[in-house]
Amino acid sequence: MKVLLVEDDQFHARYLQDALAEALPEVTETLHAVNGQEGADEARAGRIGAIVMDLQMENHNGIEAARTIWAERPETRILFWSNYSDEAYLRGISRIVPEESAYGYVLKTASRDRLKLALRAVLIEGQIMVDREIHRFQRRATAPGNALDDSEYAVLLDLALGLQDKLIAERRGMSLRTVQNRLLSLYDKLGVGVEDGPGLPLNKRVRALNRAITTRTLNVEMLETAQREFDRWATRNCNKPG
Repeated sequence: MKVLLVEDDQFHARYLQDALAEALPEVTETLHAVNGQEGADEARAGRIGAIVMDLQMENHNGIEAARTIWAERPETRILFWSNYSDEAYLRGISRIVPEESAYGYVLKTASRDRLKLALRAVLIEGQIMVDREIHRFQRRATAPGNALDDSEYAVLLDLALGLQDKLIAERRGMSLRTVQNRLLSLYDKLGVGVEDGPGLPLNKRVRALNRAITTRTLNVEMLETAQREFDRWATRNCNKPG
């Protein structure tokens, strides 16, 4: 059995290799990639079905690499591990994971025994395993009245890219009124205006981005991914005839 480790930090990579050797005696070969692009290429070339994937990397983050791998081989088992339990990462994974794939999400702060348990559960037994702390974060993020639905989150991403309401409506296939309603809803859910005090002349769009970043609803990696997706959309639409 071959396992691919996608991790840009050499210390963490060595730690993973040691934990893997202890937890999975079935492994006959361990490969190492230092970024998401290299990881996707290695997975394709070696037809590797078991991967441990860091999330925060330059040149293709873990979400982008997993999207590429799962698009070609949806049965691939991927254990994500990260320093962060950001809602942005959780949403990114939930958007791309195929129904037929086993996956996991474990924090780098987890104990070695917890990591070994996750490695065996996901890569060998084909289970879905998410760290306890991430479960607690999910429950807070999805509490009634707080959770952004997919359309609100899409509008938030476009807002973060600097798109005006009319362009958001065009890109997302919404009416202008629907976009404005989504904005009002996400302002409410992010607490924009609640803590600012009466009469303060604050820009709600900027304040919403501030709240989204400080609550980790958005992060840099997901914004970079969103920018690339928008660039592709803009290129396609600018090239349309007429």
